[in-house]
Amino acid sequence: MCGGTRTGMCPHTRKDLPMSKLSVQEMCDLCHSIAKSKGFWDEKRNIGEALMLVVTELAEGMEAHRKQDADNFREELADTFIRLFDLCGGLGIDIEAEIMKKCEKNKLRPYKHGKIC
Repeated sequence: MCGGTRTGMCPHTRKDLPMSKLSVQEMCDLCHSIAKSKGFWDEKRNIGEALMLVVTELAEGMEAHRKQDADNFREELADTFIRLFDLCGGLGIDIEAEIMKKCEKNKLRPYKHGKIC
């Protein structure tokens, strides 16, 4: 159904773990497989456009926050991660490893990254 994933299992049919127990990589695989099944990867993706769609979800989150719509705010944050995870899945980026590398780098940075505000 999915066309395979980097973890070797189709997250749509995975029965051994509840959705809340998926790793970051498994969430990337799931989000990408859903987007792929809906035709969003039938042609080569425009990466700039994909990144701007992430920004759009964040803007929608800001609007929900301004309206004090907590349910929609949470949904827009979820949409943001879904778009990012889909992009990582489609580009074969191990975002879990990249986040860990960046966290290690950030640990070495000065307080507030050396800025005063």
